[in-house]
Amino acid sequence: MQAGMRRYPAPKFPRQHLQKPGREADLKLAPMYEAPAYRGSEKLRDMVALVTGGDSGIGRAVAVLFAREGADVAIAYLNEHRDAAETKRAVEKEGRRCITMSGDVADPRFCKSAVRKTVDVFGKLDILVNNAAFQEHVNKLEDLSDEHFDLTLKTNLYGYFYMARAAVPLMKKGGSIVMNGSVTGLLGSKNLLDYSMTKGGSSSIEGFGSM
Repeated sequence: MQAGMRRYPAPKFPRQHLQKPGREADLKLAPMYEAPAYRGSEKLRDMVALVTGGDSGIGRAVAVLFAREGADVAIAYLNEHRDAAETKRAVEKEGRRCITMSGDVADPRFCKSAVRKTVDVFGKLDILVNNAAFQEHVNKLEDLSDEHFDLTLKTNLYGYFYMARAAVPLMKKGGSIVMNGSVTGLLGSKNLLDYSMTKGGSSSIEGFGSM
């Protein structure tokens, strides 16, 4: 059944597998993110938001709808430059300003510089959205290598902590830090043991980030 303002794609979908980190621009069927039926009501008027992993997926949707609510947006992303440019274009189409910053949230120096640049360009930081994450399935526990395990924890836990630690001193009272979670943090997943653990752990960082 089709309902709403736009037609949704229907099966059969093209089979495609992208190598990590994956680029949305390479997908044969592009994900939808515009939410054309959603009308902003200036809930975030003249606020400034920093969104990690804002180049694509959930991060892009957040960035665009934050802009529709009146926020200027800074986007931190790994190396998906075409995707980040598309998100910037979409944010600016909403009438708001946008900057993009390429780097690894597992590096505390990058996190500090991203927060600093956001404040330097926009004058403040009201909202941090910790969204960037790494996920890769394994069939059994023995297949989970030390390198894979370390990358997941460094990105999903250390990255959230590093960004929050860098942002808190520069945010005024009433600022918000949003930690993007997952149902796997509650229910677990036999093929995503490391990822599930980090998503359960990210809820603990939220208490650290409360203003």
